[in-house]
Parts: sequence; C-alpha cells; structure tokens
Amino acid sequence: MLLHNKVIFLTGGSVGIGRECAQAYAKEGAKVVIVGRDGAAAATAASALGEGHLGFSCDVSRDADVKAAIDRTLAVYGRLDVIHNNAGIASPSKPLHETSDEEWNAVFDINIRSVLHTTRHGLAALKESKGNILNTSSLVGVIGQSIHAAYTATKGAMNTLTKSMALDYAPLGVRVNAVCPAGTWTPMLRKWASEQPDPASINRYLDEIHPLGYCPEGDVIADACVFLISEKARFVTGHIMHVSGGAEIGYRR
Repeated sequence: MLLHNKVIFLTGGSVGIGRECAQAYAKEGAKVVIVGRDGAAAATAASALGEGHLGFSCDVSRDADVKAAIDRTLAVYGRLDVIHNNAGIASPSKPLHETSDEEWNAVFDINIRSVLHTTRHGLAALKESKGNILNTSSLVGVIGQSIHAAYTATKGAMNTLTKSMALDYAPLGVRVNAVCPAGTWTPMLRKWASEQPDPASINRYLDEIHPLGYCPEGDVIADACVFLISEKARFVTGHIMHVSGGAEIGYRR
C-alpha cells in the first residue's frame, strides 16, 4: 500500500476530484482528514471511507478555521504527512472587466489564500514527518481560457506558487507539487458548463479538447495524486503534472 498509515489533510474532499482522491488515498492505506465548508458533507464523505478517517467543517479562507482544523488533526493522529490543497471554486464565468471585487476576492480567498493558511499552520508538522504538499491546479492556469479570468488567474498563481514553495521547503525535506487537470467531470465543471452561452454543446467540446478523445472522471486525477504524494515520487518536487489527455499539446479543435 503506497500510503500506509500516512495522515493526509485534504481540503475540499467531499465532492468531485477531492472525493475521488479521498477514496484513492484510503484504499492505499492512508488516514484521511476531509475538511470543507459543509461539515456534514465532509463527515459523510469521511464515514464512507470506513473507520479511522475524519471529516468536519473548515472554511479554508479563514486562518483561524485552518489552524483549528490542523490542530485537531494533530491531536487525533499525532502526525501529519500530506496537505492536499484541493478546495476551489470556479465561478464567476466572466471576462475580467465584468468581474466584481466581491467575485474576485471570493475565488482568490478559496483557491489561493487557503494555501497560505494550510502551509502556515501545517509546515512544522510536515517538516517533522518529511511530508509533502500537493496543490490542485488546472491546465487553464497554463494556457488561459476565455470567459474565466479570475479562475485562470488563481490557477496561474497556483503553478508559480507551487514552484516557489518547492524551492523554499526543499531544505526542510518537504516536497511540493501540483496536479494539473484539463476537463474533468465534477459538480464544479457541470456548474461551469451550465453558465456557458451554449451549454448543450459543452459535452462534445469537453470530449474534443482532449487528444485522447474523452473528458474523464476524477479517478484518473486521483491516481496521479497518489503517485505524487507517495514515496514513488520521493525525488519529484516543484512539478506541475499535467493529467489532461494531451490537451496541453494542442486541443483537437
């Protein structure tokens, strides 16, 4: 088992890619702590993994919430091996000039400020365990995307932040990487699709942007995440791993 007895603090783990990761981590022997704004959903997702896992409410945009959540994790398990910063929101689907200050702040607070909070309060424990940090990014942070300015800005920031963190924490023995999906079917992607000018055409579009020919479910991302946080990737840091069916090479249409 690649993650036997590892303690993983997973934000946004009750739905979508996060939930697929939680299931994959548990299958590989990890103890998974799932946190999210919806505490009931986090608890339900953790319970579905079986005994030994934990799920509770935490607003990752709030420093005090994250400190309390990591303190609780350490109190229960006595260690912390991985922080997976997966929580994110994709709205609004707008060009920059139509984006309000409130919308801009909301997406940055969840997608980027949360990484500041988890790192601030979890780094000491990761230094002790020689653990690692995994960030969930997106291919649109590399290539951009129309009608999605604020979201793509956070994911571009996530990619360079990952590399800077990797340089800063390598002397501590703490690796930092990011997983970079293209389209992946999740509730968040389905919400985005519904906001587009022609929602009916989005399924075909999402299949066709991937050279491998289809838009995948979240399990393909989870498999890559298991590798990145495991000892199999012990000499990998500062890496932005594209798990995109080749979309970064060039869209098929």
